[in-house]
Amino acid sequence: MSDVTEPEIVEELALLPLDAWHRARGGRMVPFAGYEMPVQYEGIMAEHQWTRESAGLFDVSHMGQLFLSGEGLDTALETLIPADVASVPVNGQKYSLLLGENGGILDDLMFTRWDGDNEVDPGVPGIYMVVNGACKWDDIGHLREFLPDEISLSHLDEQALLALQGPKAVDALARVVPGVETLVFMRGGWFDWNGTRLWISRSGYTGEDGFEISVTGDMAQELADALTAQAEVKPIGLGARDSLRLEADLPLYGHDLDTETTPVMAALNFAVASKRRREEANFPGAARILAERESGSIQRRVGLIVEGRQPVREGALVLDAAGNEVGRVTSGGFAPTVQKPITMAYVPTALAEIGTRLTLSQRGKIHHGEVVAMPFVPHRYVRAGAAQ
Repeated sequence: MSDVTEPEIVEELALLPLDAWHRARGGRMVPFAGYEMPVQYEGIMAEHQWTRESAGLFDVSHMGQLFLSGEGLDTALETLIPADVASVPVNGQKYSLLLGENGGILDDLMFTRWDGDNEVDPGVPGIYMVVNGACKWDDIGHLREFLPDEISLSHLDEQALLALQGPKAVDALARVVPGVETLVFMRGGWFDWNGTRLWISRSGYTGEDGFEISVTGDMAQELADALTAQAEVKPIGLGARDSLRLEADLPLYGHDLDTETTPVMAALNFAVASKRRREEANFPGAARILAERESGSIQRRVGLIVEGRQPVREGALVLDAAGNEVGRVTSGGFAPTVQKPITMAYVPTALAEIGTRLTLSQRGKIHHGEVVAMPFVPHRYVRAGAAQ
């Protein structure tokens, strides 16, 4: 046996376009999805509350921004995701899932139809897609493998992505980029700003009203400065983004969703809502997913409010009355808005009814929780037709 110790291989983390900007503002940087990212500035609780009451600026430039184009794109994409791609209008946005052959979720994503009036590939219509940072390279590989050769895929790796979230986000952003107030939830558009064009959609992952802004990396700092110069806006880190999305019943890939989880198990039936797509049944795992829609899945994602004040975290066990493991917590923490510990967990469908009491075990300590309706905090999206 050799006494030579093998050197430890340390993965080099990528830097966000705003890395120095975050550090200058006191951002505490941590590894996340292959990047150094700010987890907090003032503190998670304060940042969470600020976003709920005013407007928080999140740097989500680690996400993968893609542009797909080519003849037959809608039909080709529908062989990989369950969404009705063909019905999405220009500048319309939709949530969907990249599925494996077993019906498991490879990633969740947002996509938007662009016409030829786009800055990425002027004159060429296509689909703009945002995928999760932790699996964007796998997604790109999967799309390139399974889409026909005539479909072009560009990774927009020079684009930054900022999310401005909260009830006062529209007021702040409209001063910087006039016209954005005309957008409604899940709609986007191109806007001129300081000699460049921004893609802005009224969307986000906090449950609050807000916007996501795609901007070239070299202009990201100037835009971030302009936004945080508004009295309503503060920079917010990953910690508050996680607590906000948990309260809003927004699952996180790699934690609440994975390759063994189907849309029905994940309580994402709305992602397979199109009658045409269900009748065609030509998306991956369609037979299994449609059978689960009809008869139910073995397990289902639920929300729990936990008794006491101590949070129950990912990995805690869900036990039946006899003390046997029947499920697992996938996300959990103390919810600042709810003022109670909350969790997402997968449990047998028979135990998924609202009001069911469940026992949780975290490092040998027993906790008690109750299945409740999600979201824990109501969404505040500005939808089309709603009173402004």
